Amino acid sequence: MDSEILLNVADYAKAAKAKLPSEVCDYFCGGALDEITLRENAVGWERLKLYYRVLAGVGARDLETIVLGQKISMPIMVAPTAFHRLACESGEIATARAAKNAGTLFILSSLSNTAMEEVFAAAGTPKWFQLYIYKDRSITRDLVQRAEAAGAEAIVLTVDAPGLGTRERDSRNSFRLPEGLTVENLAPVGKGTMPVVEGSGLAAYVHANFKSDLGFDDLDWLCGCTRLPVVVKGVCRGDDAQHSAELGAKAVVVSNHGGRQLDTAPATCEVLPHVVEAAGDRCEIYVDGGIRRGSDVLKAIALGARAVLVGRPILWGLAVGGEQGAANVLEILRRELDEAMLLSGCTTISDIDASLLRP
Repeated sequence: MDSEILLNVADYAKAAKAKLPSEVCDYFCGGALDEITLRENAVGWERLKLYYRVLAGVGARDLETIVLGQKISMPIMVAPTAFHRLACESGEIATARAAKNAGTLFILSSLSNTAMEEVFAAAGTPKWFQLYIYKDRSITRDLVQRAEAAGAEAIVLTVDAPGLGTRERDSRNSFRLPEGLTVENLAPVGKGTMPVVEGSGLAAYVHANFKSDLGFDDLDWLCGCTRLPVVVKGVCRGDDAQHSAELGAKAVVVSNHGGRQLDTAPATCEVLPHVVEAAGDRCEIYVDGGIRRGSDVLKAIALGARAVLVGRPILWGLAVGGEQGAANVLEILRRELDEAMLLSGCTTISDIDASLLRP
């Protein structure tokens, strides 16, 4: 597809699907079981309507916001997603550079195809590291210490994956990393490759390595063993957000893992207001899942999120055009948010509030 007609995220998705091998496309695009939550995430934002203000005297828009004390150019951040070298050769380094050039937050997945030290050396600021809790806590502690040494500025603990939700596309494709690609951050401790099994190699890897009895004691342990702020990702309930904050989490991400874990979990836009109400000012709140337009970002902020994270759209950008493709996706969402703010009567991010979502 000609780059001149790639006008929006959906265009990049279509172009990426035409370019990627089918098993990679299924891995990036698929969800759990019947993929109900996967679809609902995006549809939920579409259902919300904007009751825009007129005659608001809107001047030049200022999209800047602050996350954990650091300024970013817009409330659109790069979510942690695995295996970027399935999308393009330079993988996570391309993503980090795209986020740096956009002046926004980059979160590196622990399941990256490139070692964190290489990626963070190319990244701007802020840059955070996403973490799973392994059965062997010494492995987890080592990852945290390496992330600190490499310049990570926060640890993002994913809590909605004590096991892997069944992704039937991956099972049918017997998905595993191709020859030459590894889970690079875990290679030094012998956890860099997926087993060869019938069905999903990733599911077998998670079953063999991730702590299945994940509990709040693990969050408490993590907060005690790092000097970095801890962000809890994968929250679906207000009480879990509140408890996380009480144990020391500085932020939570309302997320259902992109519809890839528990199918029929609610869309994140449905959960977000309840988490905001329960957490109050105890911690910052972000949201991901189905963000495909700048107007979705505006709606998320109106519901109480400080910022959003985008995952799949970045992968589609990488697949189509590497670093430039990922950068283009971020600029599309920035432009659309700017336009939505203009047409809704908002000059700054602080002008966006819940009144825009009701008559």
